[in-house]
Amino acid sequence: MHNYLLSITWVEATLQSLQTFLLLILTRVARLFSKTVCKDRRGFPRSPTNTMHLPIQHFSATAIFCVIAATTTNAHGQSAKSPSYKTDTTIAYRNSSDPYISKMCVLDIHYPVDIKDFPTVVWFHGGGLTSGKRDVPEQLSKQGIAVVAVEYRLSPKVKVVDCIDDASAAVAWTFANIKKYGGSPEKIFVSGHSAGGYLTSMLGLDKKWLAKYDINADSIAGLIPFSGHTITHFTVRKERGIDGRQPILDEMAPLFHVRSDAPPLLLITGDRELELLGRYEENAYMWRMMKVAGHEQTTLHELDGYNHGQMAKPAHPLLLRFVRKVSKNISQ
Repeated sequence: MHNYLLSITWVEATLQSLQTFLLLILTRVARLFSKTVCKDRRGFPRSPTNTMHLPIQHFSATAIFCVIAATTTNAHGQSAKSPSYKTDTTIAYRNSSDPYISKMCVLDIHYPVDIKDFPTVVWFHGGGLTSGKRDVPEQLSKQGIAVVAVEYRLSPKVKVVDCIDDASAAVAWTFANIKKYGGSPEKIFVSGHSAGGYLTSMLGLDKKWLAKYDINADSIAGLIPFSGHTITHFTVRKERGIDGRQPILDEMAPLFHVRSDAPPLLLITGDRELELLGRYEENAYMWRMMKVAGHEQTTLHELDGYNHGQMAKPAHPLLLRFVRKVSKNISQ
């Protein structure tokens, strides 16, 4: 037994040394590649503060992750212990005799069972407010946080105001119930992709939506819309008989509600040359106008090389980093 334990110790020490050596090499390679200047299709350099060279960085991060995964196993070939998770599904966040509300106004919650006061991300799916289904993004699963995946009613069966109201009711449900699951009501973040990003910004910036449920929107720990409209949503314009290529900015636009006292805001879009209908430029203008309004905690990332549909997966690590940073500040 004594010799067996010595063998285990030697193997673990060797693996740790190998991990350190490989990480050093990969870090230096990443630094070498990071010197590349990113340009748009007109040949002009892009702003280094708002652009991420993700094709390179994503490769480096993936390589480092693989090294860590390969070298942090114990002597028995098992990975380090991760938190146990549970998923409760099809929970009603609205009580109604209306069959459509009963069917659509439900959510799933994916949460750790052996962590206390964990952060929570309320996640809204995309689909133009006319399609889509709730899901827990794979990249957010088992990351030390809870994910509340929300279903909501869709146009044309309902108006866009009903979609926003459903989203607000789901966030209110999370505030009322997350403590029962072990989470912290002070660490509730809201996020979503595309239409889900629009819902995120609307309920987080226009305080009337959550006020209906006696929730102060400023209680949200952070807003992370993925490639969401910041002008009036094209489905709202369709309801009004306005062409989707005609931009409108009114009370149904997140941009209309810029304010200095909003929760921390992380804006993420795909490549400006590959995105939908000027989506990057909308978010860039939101970033600028939030700064003009005096909101210092607004950040914008553009993900080079990724179109509207592709940008969600590489955006999730940015979301997790943001959630962990803000949560750490809240805990201090």
